Amino acid sequence: MPTANPIDFLFKFEVMKIQIINGPNLNLLGVREKSIYGNTDFESYLTELRNRFASLEIEYYQSNIEGEIINKIHEVGFNFDGIVLNAGAYTHTSVAIADAIAAVKTPVVEVHISNVYKREEFRHHSMLAASCKGVIAGFGMDSYRLAIESLTTA
Repeated sequence: MPTANPIDFLFKFEVMKIQIINGPNLNLLGVREKSIYGNTDFESYLTELRNRFASLEIEYYQSNIEGEIINKIHEVGFNFDGIVLNAGAYTHTSVAIADAIAAVKTPVVEVHISNVYKREEFRHHSMLAASCKGVIAGFGMDSYRLAIESLTTA
């Protein structure tokens, strides 16, 4: 009767995979409305995140197009361990993105760089939150770090 090789077990460790998805206008971080979003571009912050969470595989995707965001959620929503989603203004308008989140098994954490409750009234309602594991807002770029921590701890 064959027995399991303990060495094989050691090499079958799977790295946790996290997908960050940024929505419309977030490609302009570091340039747009610095008083709200800060001076750091996302690519620089992504390097910091990858260094901080070196044991994770962190993928990044940005699109200004709602359907492309939905396609990315569908693509990773069955084989990644977590999704960190900043849907930008689509947070407040997109039933389609909410439906995409509800359709996949991967947990999603909604993030916002700014405290949306200190901003315009229309930003106070999320169409996505009910389909997400949780919402993190108002901690600047650190909102992404907090979301990753929430996905990697029990």
